[in-house]
Amino acid sequence: MSKRIVLASSSPRRREILENLDLDFVIIKSDIEEITREEESPEQIVMALSLEKAIDISSKIDDDAIIIAADTIVYKEKVLGKPQSYDDAYNMLSSIQDDIHYVYTGLAVIEKGSFKKIVTYEKTKVKIKKLSDEKIKKYIETGEVWDKAGAYAIQGFGSTIVQWIEGDYFSVVGLPVARLEDILLKHFDISIL
Repeated sequence: MSKRIVLASSSPRRREILENLDLDFVIIKSDIEEITREEESPEQIVMALSLEKAIDISSKIDDDAIIIAADTIVYKEKVLGKPQSYDDAYNMLSSIQDDIHYVYTGLAVIEKGSFKKIVTYEKTKVKIKKLSDEKIKKYIETGEVWDKAGAYAIQGFGSTIVQWIEGDYFSVVGLPVARLEDILLKHFDISIL
């Protein structure tokens, strides 16, 4: 009998990625408080938060499920989290426009019964086009900036402001699929293809 797969996220983007792979999974949202420490590197932040989310869900279920958790941050000299206000979104977009930043996505896959856990991350380089004040304001007005690290979504209207990426597109969306597939096959004997 195959193990149940639990996605520890309420992100519609992560859900859609797994649905597109035809994986049978359930969603249980983690309610951990996402605390970051200034002295932590971006890699440490996303791996720690991913693992915390997976452990949180592990404590809430009874079966020996495989739990997948991820966390994504945008980094340019400092962590750019999810904007809290219009001004916050405007300032974030202004700071990354016409420049390069990095998107880090942590990935934790744990098996409750065996306590087996794999924690890793993906780093992707992103170049945003030069944006006028008007373009930034129009993008904020789409509403897409909310609940998005760095105040943009590469898979939506945000695709019009991204000039290029170097690395894993799906990691920027929020779930590094190629890395996940490798982990599931190598460590948990679950084949996607």
